[in-house]
Amino acid sequence: MRVRDHEAWFLTDGTDLHIIDQWTNRELFNTEQNKVALLVAFLCVHCARAWPDWPAFRYFEVVTLWFLFAFLIFFLMHMFRLQAKIACINWPLMEFLHYAVGSILVLIASIVGSVKSGGISVLVAGSVFGFIATFLMAVSLWTSYKVSCGSQQTGASV
Repeated sequence: MRVRDHEAWFLTDGTDLHIIDQWTNRELFNTEQNKVALLVAFLCVHCARAWPDWPAFRYFEVVTLWFLFAFLIFFLMHMFRLQAKIACINWPLMEFLHYAVGSILVLIASIVGSVKSGGISVLVAGSVFGFIATFLMAVSLWTSYKVSCGSQQTGASV
């Protein structure tokens, strides 16, 4: 049974809707934490007076800012329920891929930033917040996976 076509992109039998609602609330809270961690990491690196390695920290800035904007876009889509109006995209898969790519790229940027920091405390703090954002993205990746793949029910009855 399909919930109204213009309101939802998922099939429901009564239980899936409840799972999606719980997931959305947890995801929005985790998204807020991700946005704060990425913003602090970006600001720490951006406001540093001198960078020991310019390309490494420019990469760090680009990655953190890109995923911060991506989180904002997904947040606005959830707030205005735009995913219901664009039903041709598999949104759980889109968010799963976003978290997977984000986790890997922010982890690489944080490792490079911590290695190239040169003992400058602001750059070390930016790298630490990058690692925190990586952890939060990995948690979001896991919850996204559990909702996308873990909530499927089998047809067998016991």
